Amino acid sequence: MTDSRRTLVIAAVLITAATALGAFGTHALKPVLPPARFDSFETGVQYHFFHSLGLLAIGVLQRDLRYDTPALRAAIRLLLLGMLLFAGSIYAMTFGAPRWFGMVAPFGGVSLMSAWLVFAWSVARTAPADRAPAGAADAARSATLSSPMGRAG
Repeated sequence: MTDSRRTLVIAAVLITAATALGAFGTHALKPVLPPARFDSFETGVQYHFFHSLGLLAIGVLQRDLRYDTPALRAAIRLLLLGMLLFAGSIYAMTFGAPRWFGMVAPFGGVSLMSAWLVFAWSVARTAPADRAPAGAADAARSATLSSPMGRAG
């Protein structure tokens, strides 16, 4: 599976999970949770959604081989870690995790912000197609197309 395809699949699964958690929260949790706790859960779902959609966009960008760099893949890993720590800690606290577990969320927030800064740096340092060395993009694409799996991702 290509990096782009893997990123797109992960993003789709995360968007599905955010949709399910949002529906579960609205229909099952809202009637039973105190308003402040429900608001916190909704914040987790919103961040989960926003960053999953961002991951989807990164997966689309990653299909252009000029952008599929180690820095971009590092941004993806930071984004996944940030979502796990930030939204995950909020979800865990909603379902009864100890209060100290809330101290995990800021680390997730820092990871999310770092992910987007690394992403920006990665994209900014990638040469546009009209400035890339002659034939570099074509050579990379040709190598991918000639592989046994073709350009499936």
